[in-house]
Amino acid sequence: MAYQSLRLEYLQIPPVSRAYTTACVLTTAAVQLELITPFQLYFNPELIFKHFQIWRLITNFLFFGPVGFNFLFNMIFLYRYCRMLEEGSFRGRTADFVFMFLFGGFLMTLFGLFVSLVFLGQAFTIMLVYVWSRRNPYVRMNFFGLLNFQAPFLPWVLMGFSLLLGNSIIVDLLGIAVGHIYFFLEDVFPNQPGGIRILKTPSILLECSRTLIYETSFYSGIWYPWEMPY
Repeated sequence: MAYQSLRLEYLQIPPVSRAYTTACVLTTAAVQLELITPFQLYFNPELIFKHFQIWRLITNFLFFGPVGFNFLFNMIFLYRYCRMLEEGSFRGRTADFVFMFLFGGFLMTLFGLFVSLVFLGQAFTIMLVYVWSRRNPYVRMNFFGLLNFQAPFLPWVLMGFSLLLGNSIIVDLLGIAVGHIYFFLEDVFPNQPGGIRILKTPSILLECSRTLIYETSFYSGIWYPWEMPY
């Protein structure tokens, strides 16, 4: 009975949030169990382009360090804001959400060629937080019971917290920059006089999304609230 409840709760998580969070947890678990090492995962342009270790383009977004406070903190924020985005402004738009992942990952990889960052998962989380915060500008936030502020300030509060912990703020700045580029191209520029929507989800992603959602629901016999047709 407990297993069925946990399974149902797990399956109720929207697909993109479920897949990404699960991949991050499993990757960290594999490192913790010494099945793999961080040296097999980190972003290294030379190993990627000269030795064709293509998997590093993905795995550098999946590892958040050893299990500890930083890992749990990042996982909570990743899960929370990824899910709120997918169930909120991306509700029924799974393909668009995947496209945002691909666009954000591409920009971060491109910028990663010029800055000394070997893991980009934390920056990706900040990007998700930034987009959510800009799309929910009137939500009141509370940070550990110490600060009260409106949602658009959240990425900057997190950057300040990283600074207090002695971490580099380059990661946070990268996430904020990429998040702002996406938000501007998707939400701001198309609504300007003469503006157009530059970011258009490829039709192949739309078709794959429809097929995956309907086949998964058909075989499981369960339909979830985030499964809204395009």
